[in-house]
Amino acid sequence: MIRWLLLLFGGALLGGVVHLATIIILPHTATQDAYSRLTPIAPVNSVISLPEPTPEKAVMPLMDPAFASAICRYDLSQGPMKLTVPVSLAYTSVSFYTDRDIAYYAINDRSAGRRAIELDLMTEAQHNEMPEDEDITAADRLIVESPTLTGLIAIRALAPDRGLVAMAKRAVDAARCQRTDVAKGSD
Repeated sequence: MIRWLLLLFGGALLGGVVHLATIIILPHTATQDAYSRLTPIAPVNSVISLPEPTPEKAVMPLMDPAFASAICRYDLSQGPMKLTVPVSLAYTSVSFYTDRDIAYYAINDRSAGRRAIELDLMTEAQHNEMPEDEDITAADRLIVESPTLTGLIAIRALAPDRGLVAMAKRAVDAARCQRTDVAKGSD
């Protein structure tokens, strides 16, 4: 009887170890993750609007056709970036992902509380190198720290009615994602 209990316990323990190892390792071996799928169509440090998904074809799986979507594939190796997204009438959200598809920050139009979502994206090291400016407070400037140098920013605007799809599309098309020194030069 004890032998059967030990075998059962050993089998459950081995199954648990195999299960956990699979869950941890499998995402790192995937070749068709979001970053890999979007690399051919999304230039670095610029916003590209994604085509409306259809039942037969979608750039990403499980895309909601009620949202107009855009993506910015970023690279912070050359310096921080500035993101500006005008809000739509219904709902606008911005989500940040590492190049391994790990979500690390999200904001929507309601939490931004303005007519546009504006923020600076940088690494922790770039944030530490910034000079302290007494005129600019933390409330005036939203800074998001990226855990990796490369990643994705997903921009979505809701079209609650088919007649409002063009409005939602204009909102995501007007989004800007560019290096901070380029953004200063365009003002």
